[in-house]
Amino acid sequence: MSANMVLGNSRPLEGRFGCYVKRHLEDLRREGLPALLRKSCEFLLIVLSLPVVLLVRMVRPVKLIRFGALHSERIGHFAANTELYLCERDTGRQDSLAFDVFFHAKRVSNHQLKIMWDRTLKVCKYARVLDRANRLLWGGQSHVVPMPRDWDIHGLFPRTKVHLCFTSEEDRRGREGLRKLGIPEGMPFVCFHARDRAYLEKMLPIKSWRYHDYRDSSVHNYIPAAEELARRGYYAMRMGAVVSEKIVTTDPRIIDYATNGRSDFLDIYLGAKCNFFIGDTAGIFAVPKVFRRPMAAVNIVPLAHASAFGRADIFIPKKLWVRGEKRLLTFREILASGADRWNHTEMYMQAGVEIIENTADEILALTREICERLEGRWNPHECDDELQGRFWAVLPPRHPLMLNVVRPRVGAEFLRQNLRLLD
Repeated sequence: MSANMVLGNSRPLEGRFGCYVKRHLEDLRREGLPALLRKSCEFLLIVLSLPVVLLVRMVRPVKLIRFGALHSERIGHFAANTELYLCERDTGRQDSLAFDVFFHAKRVSNHQLKIMWDRTLKVCKYARVLDRANRLLWGGQSHVVPMPRDWDIHGLFPRTKVHLCFTSEEDRRGREGLRKLGIPEGMPFVCFHARDRAYLEKMLPIKSWRYHDYRDSSVHNYIPAAEELARRGYYAMRMGAVVSEKIVTTDPRIIDYATNGRSDFLDIYLGAKCNFFIGDTAGIFAVPKVFRRPMAAVNIVPLAHASAFGRADIFIPKKLWVRGEKRLLTFREILASGADRWNHTEMYMQAGVEIIENTADEILALTREICERLEGRWNPHECDDELQGRFWAVLPPRHPLMLNVVRPRVGAEFLRQNLRLLD
């Protein structure tokens, strides 16, 4: 057995150890004595946990015990990854006989979601220490829960039940919260959200998040869609835990919940009870998805990140403008260049590509489409199915979008108005 296998990881021991030391030295430099004391206690706990881990290994022939980390620091992963784990258990993709014990990250993005997962899963804060001790010993991977990514490529959501539920007291609180926000009981409402950098910069300031700027969009482009929803009898709720700016509207059916009355509890309740959700690539979209609410996804970038969790989901992507040639990239060119997977702002800048977010008219058209589809009043144009077919024909068989069992439809009006993207 080579020394590199001691930690049960294919990465060389010296490389892993170097990263480990570098990370902790950085913590000590930044925090000083409090960090030293905290890390000393953590190390002692890990050493004391080693006998327990050895016992776990010994009972493996009788009962497999696994430790699982919940990605609770980011609400999108906290919701979607955890729900997909339960969907995998329901469908036999996880070992249903294993005894899985979970633990949260040190920072929790939404405490109501934590409460609901804590009563759905076996959660123990000491599992974190046991997990770290387990990973120090060779052969520990068998005792780690293989958590899925946040993409439902196997189409599990439409085939499984919702795993989270509200208690009767929580449901009463939720109805009261809606009334306080100005929504009469029984009235339909839609949630919408535009991603900006404000949330991550406030909640996780230790890291620069500007490399994600390509995902941002202006909430003001959503206002015409919100006004259309109000005309159709819906209330429109602007979501967000931390946002860069308020929205300006005089319509009483459009509520800037993000800046007035927002709470961890209502974030989950509104996402669970909305008629549908309009949003982009921000993590909050995962909350309505775990409750199987329909999704109208806008400003999707990169293209490979478009995905569907339900059969009613539709989307439109951002467009890519080549500055030097003063034209848009076609879908074929996006795929050929690899831009369908670019996940760093610098990649677009170096290529001389400007990211064009969806216009207010494009978001409005998609909102009308999902409304009419859900209400059973959608009248497609004769060309719509042909245009959908042309879009999917561009994609190679092994492209991430092609691997989805449930594939989202591209907004009909978006394709009608952007035929040159299909060339």
